[in-house]
Amino acid sequence: MIKPKLSLLIIFIILSATSVSLIAATASAQTVDALQSKIDQRNADIKNLEKEIASYQKQLTDLGSQANSLSATIKSLQISQKKLEANIALTQDKIATKSYEIQKLGSEIVTKQEDIGDDQRIIAQSFNQLNQLSDINITDTFLGSNSVSEALNTLEELSQVQKNVFTRISTLNLDKDKLEINKVASEKAKADLVTLNQQLSDQRKVVLSTVAEQNSLLKETKNSESSYKALLAVKKAQEAAFQDEINAFESQLHLLVDASKLPGTGTGILAWPLDSVYLTQYFGNTTFSTSNPQLYSGKGHPGIDLRAARGTPIKAALSGTVVAVTNMDLIPGCYSYGKWIMIKHPDGLSTLYGHMSLQIVYVGQKVVTGEVIGYSGNTGASTGPHLHFGVYASDGVAIRTMTRAQTSRCAGATFPFADQKAYLNPLSYLPTL
Repeated sequence: MIKPKLSLLIIFIILSATSVSLIAATASAQTVDALQSKIDQRNADIKNLEKEIASYQKQLTDLGSQANSLSATIKSLQISQKKLEANIALTQDKIATKSYEIQKLGSEIVTKQEDIGDDQRIIAQSFNQLNQLSDINITDTFLGSNSVSEALNTLEELSQVQKNVFTRISTLNLDKDKLEINKVASEKAKADLVTLNQQLSDQRKVVLSTVAEQNSLLKETKNSESSYKALLAVKKAQEAAFQDEINAFESQLHLLVDASKLPGTGTGILAWPLDSVYLTQYFGNTTFSTSNPQLYSGKGHPGIDLRAARGTPIKAALSGTVVAVTNMDLIPGCYSYGKWIMIKHPDGLSTLYGHMSLQIVYVGQKVVTGEVIGYSGNTGASTGPHLHFGVYASDGVAIRTMTRAQTSRCAGATFPFADQKAYLNPLSYLPTL
């Protein structure tokens, strides 16, 4: 004979466990809400910093259209430093935000794990009680009750327990799904945090190099406009002389370039190495023309130049292996690509990134398309921060260290010598703007 108080006991067990879950969930919700409030505040700070950075970038762009002068260059360096420091603050806010997100997800994961434990315990208790009642029939229920109404209430309570069991099972499945989603989100957030911390370290190094560049320029020119003009003239003459030495050496190269091994032009196989693209110089002899010949003629510009303020992240245009990480500025008077990187790709192409302020990869490292490999700058034969981007047929380029017999001022420097047929127009392989 079934006892009414027995079914009521089952419901009491379920309600008691549910109350404990609600208390724990309320405490956790308060923690999550507090973390979300901190995240919202940081996101507001991030928006304000992004506006500030955009303002500095506009000032730099406006300065870039002015005639090159010492005062404009110094002002550009000062604005660049402010922009880089704002970028550091932005990254710090992003790190804080990501840390709060990780804490919030951690709290939600703990709550879900507790919910799952409660679900499993309540389901087990309920099934145990239902098993004890499984041999009770309707006749016994009515005969053991004081009234028809009491018997019906008892059966209704039993039915409600069964419904609660099915509801708990459904809730358990939802809790498990949410737990997995939170775990994936947490792992991604942790990976993002590692990237942001590396970015912060890089940005601080770029600031230091910018300050050093400004101090060096002031020391060399003694803050004199005429001295600055003379310095530029010397650099230009030395660059031209070095280029003549390069041309003489390269004219003797007869490396085999098999065009059939190269990817088809117009395929967009390469990705732009910068997030924001603005071309300042095109490939070959025709200035500001996209209809340059595919192959280099031995004169003109052996790549393309892209506007890039100091500290702009530079990304690998395609997956491949880093084959050179070089700083030609270590040799005084050797004006060329400055700090440059070359990546060899598996499709017969190699890409070069010049005038960088900071390189963060090493020779032999495998990189993937879009991976940050360094930051833009004003090193080498450059009168303003930008990225020189070159594309080569890999079979036709040889990275060699120059000797005194080959050069009058760049002995000891490593340079990517190439057969004229190996210089390719980057626009032939990049997506259309």
